[in-house]
Amino acid sequence: MSLAYAECPLEVRESLAAQYFVDAIRDEDTQYSTRLMDAKDLKSSLAYSMKYEAARTVSKTSRHVRSMGTEDHTSRERDDKFEFFFNRLEKLLNSSVSGRKNTPRRNPNVTYWKCNKKGHVQRECQAITSNQEN
Repeated sequence: MSLAYAECPLEVRESLAAQYFVDAIRDEDTQYSTRLMDAKDLKSSLAYSMKYEAARTVSKTSRHVRSMGTEDHTSRERDDKFEFFFNRLEKLLNSSVSGRKNTPRRNPNVTYWKCNKKGHVQRECQAITSNQEN
């Protein structure tokens, strides 16, 4: 999205990415539900669609399963482990997303055609900015 819509503001690119993601969802119910949620960015669209799919899957299987009480603490320990790993995964995801926004993506194989130098595109070209200042 950054390369295809380089001139657009970040909010517009995020909104377009979210729309394209929703359009690519194969399951009609999930797509419809995610579209109604009207997410403004890709992260929230993905999170909502995953929650929706998980809830729908649990709803389908829970009809055939009865609940049963346990006297030992193994289920509590499993829940605590799950919560720990879920929080850890969420922190990693957030740090990955925030790290990606701050660092520009550069492909060292890209050659800008005007200055014929590798590793940058037009908006990052030093030759053009120095010519414009003169």
